[in-house]
Amino acid sequence: MGKALIIGCGGVASVVIHKCCQNSEVFEEICIASRTKEKCDNLKKKLDGGKTKISTAKLDANKVEDIIALIQNFQPDIVINVALPYQDLTIMDACLATKTDYMDTANYEPEDTAKFEYSWQWAYRDRFEKAGITALLGCGFDPGVTGVFSAYAMKHHFDEIHYIDILDCNGGDHGYPFATNFNPEINIREVSAKGSYWEDGKWVETEPMEIKRSYYFDGVGEKEMYLLHHEELESLGMNIKGIKRIRFFMTFGQSYLTHLKCLENVGMTSIEPIEFEGKQIVPLQFLKAVLPDPASLGSRTKGKTNIGCIFQGIKDGKEKTYYLYNICDHEECYKEVGSQAVSYTTGVPAMIAAMLVMSGKWKRPGVYNVEEFDPDPFMEALNRWGLPWKENFHPILVP
Repeated sequence: MGKALIIGCGGVASVVIHKCCQNSEVFEEICIASRTKEKCDNLKKKLDGGKTKISTAKLDANKVEDIIALIQNFQPDIVINVALPYQDLTIMDACLATKTDYMDTANYEPEDTAKFEYSWQWAYRDRFEKAGITALLGCGFDPGVTGVFSAYAMKHHFDEIHYIDILDCNGGDHGYPFATNFNPEINIREVSAKGSYWEDGKWVETEPMEIKRSYYFDGVGEKEMYLLHHEELESLGMNIKGIKRIRFFMTFGQSYLTHLKCLENVGMTSIEPIEFEGKQIVPLQFLKAVLPDPASLGSRTKGKTNIGCIFQGIKDGKEKTYYLYNICDHEECYKEVGSQAVSYTTGVPAMIAAMLVMSGKWKRPGVYNVEEFDPDPFMEALNRWGLPWKENFHPILVP
């Protein structure tokens, strides 16, 4: 059907690339581009021989003119951005200049501020609409599938949804005292920031890790989870009819939290530059360099993830609850694509979204979040491509 330029070659990108190659009817040709071309070449060697034609390129995704040159050379139907969130806007600028469809898995955040929100990317709406191209934002699992789950619940099960609780449980064990399951810099910034939830049309802010709940997760067991700020709360608050409150919870083990607190206390999670032996370094970037690479955790990680949404609302005048979720096995993911489940649950939805844009099912000029499109083809594709979903019509609610 077409060509995709995939920018990035980390853990999530590797899953996207594997899945595009499995789906060769749609992805006839891909180009893998990253600052480290050697990583791209190594992945190409592993996957060469299938029906998808693979090429590689060295790319600095901070430079708009370099991205434009690569797009003009490769002529992709879509750019799949699985680079760093700091690079979203430069890649969007290049897509605008070349009139190429765009998608990513995480919203933009400036490198010098631990703040992430959609406003910077939503500001591109008119320009993408005038250019006649689609930008699809935040299509991993959360954000991403959680938005599709919300649209599906709205379409098939509710007249109004009043409450959404997004629960992200990782019951995996990689054996390290402390490591992050995705980019350490992004992960630690997210977790150490203040929490917040959306209620009655406004944000309610909490201290980091202030709100804790226990929950029994199917396939994993009882886990402690903490309320965090998460970007999909912002778009779902605007796009889901009748919404009164949306919260996001993520599970963390005690070892992770203890290590994180110690690192915070000694300044290692700071994003403020410091002088060290005559050079300016950012402590969090240095910490990232000494922590295990998330892409290396796959072979060591055992256990499962369980991510989903609990909905409460009204159908035909009656109160209704509904829980949609996916269970994913770390070891099964590693057998299939050589990654752990955290990368897998982000990479598979990214491939599906790109497929839907390329096929025209999710193509519309402008900048959109996933819940603004028909969820049904995406839900069918989740079952087909490795993330089957489960339903519970009488879930235990989160207090």
